[in-house]
Amino acid sequence: MTTPMTPGIVSGRLAADEISRNFDDLHAPYDAHEARVAADRCYFCHDAPCMTACPTSIDIPLFIRQIQTGTPEAAAKTILTQNILGGMCARVCPTETLCEEVCVREVAEGKPVTIGRLQRYATDTLMARQGHPFARAEATGKTVAVVGAGPAGLACAHRLAMKGHSVTLFEGRPKAGGLNEYGIASYKSTDDFAAREVAWLLEIGGITVETGKTLGDGLSLDGLKTDYDAVFLGVGLGGVNALRIDGEEAATAAVDFIAELRQSDDLTMLPVGRNVVVIGGGMTAVDAAVQSKLLGAESVTIAYRRSRDEMPASTFEQGLAAAKGVRLLFNVMPVAIGDGAITLEYTATQNGKLAGTGETMSLPADQVFKAIGQTLTTDGGLVIEDGKIAVTDTGRTSATGVWAGGDCASGGEDLTVTAVAEGRDAAEDIHAVLMGV
Repeated sequence: MTTPMTPGIVSGRLAADEISRNFDDLHAPYDAHEARVAADRCYFCHDAPCMTACPTSIDIPLFIRQIQTGTPEAAAKTILTQNILGGMCARVCPTETLCEEVCVREVAEGKPVTIGRLQRYATDTLMARQGHPFARAEATGKTVAVVGAGPAGLACAHRLAMKGHSVTLFEGRPKAGGLNEYGIASYKSTDDFAAREVAWLLEIGGITVETGKTLGDGLSLDGLKTDYDAVFLGVGLGGVNALRIDGEEAATAAVDFIAELRQSDDLTMLPVGRNVVVIGGGMTAVDAAVQSKLLGAESVTIAYRRSRDEMPASTFEQGLAAAKGVRLLFNVMPVAIGDGAITLEYTATQNGKLAGTGETMSLPADQVFKAIGQTLTTDGGLVIEDGKIAVTDTGRTSATGVWAGGDCASGGEDLTVTAVAEGRDAAEDIHAVLMGV
């Protein structure tokens, strides 16, 4: 994974017990009393703005009232009916820019109801106390291929299985879960939760998982269309954008670093630089930077080409990075990497376009990560729109019988919760087409 620029990239910078503390749960889960107290703050708005802000349209006032009345399992069922990956979304969803941002309490007092933590309390309680809350309908005899076992694919597969269809879920990596398994900061999803949630989801039955198979490598779209009654593509974005600068070969994709960290059995063995620079401004950049610091890097810098206000990572994520000791630089872009340093050029917006000013600075850097976006690596010959598979509101692609959703599909934000909504909605449309309703 790592490409050393200098001998400064080493493992074991911190002792095992310190690393363990560093990677503990970002937010401790609520106990029953804490959840009841937090739920008491909800006004249970009739026209709740939080529901509108939720991409999966969870009935937030209802599930919070169910927690308040001591029925967290019922609250979980309310959540999971709309968002089958509600447990993970409670951990990783940027609630501060979605449901909690528009909470009436936030608008009036600057302190919203802690919707995300309440959602986690409800879903964790249900998963710990009872079996899978949904049952399959009578078998329809229809078969569906779902390619990609990330949030979109899992949500689609579950909803189709629940309606009685037989689903084969294809995944290129050794484990299902997609970004939930390989691309989320470890302190956001502890105790192997991503894998446990997938296992719990599969308890619905009717879903067969085949790993080591991807579109274009072991699978063809034409073959899938022949063998199955419908196809859903949730293939994500497998490519990484290039920096196109001198010395780029010394930079590592941040997503690869995060994936290696997530799959590591011993973080003391994971090498990290003394001076780390992360190029980018999104959630992946923050995750890579913060985790580098937690592994023991002495200096970690996020270098983003635009202003703070334009940074894709939320204010909360920016604050988290700063609190962990990460330096945030704005209006700088990389121009060269080499000799244990990275050269950055200051930027400015001129005539509506971002451009370099000609003024440069240099930072020590024995490890550089690039987190400047990802690209579609396979499209099956479908129509592409702005670098993604073109789809309708219900996920239909340009090919009859083929749907797509999640990061690989046009429209929407590249968020777990959005992917879940798109997979769920595509499944509903697939079911309607297959059953002629």
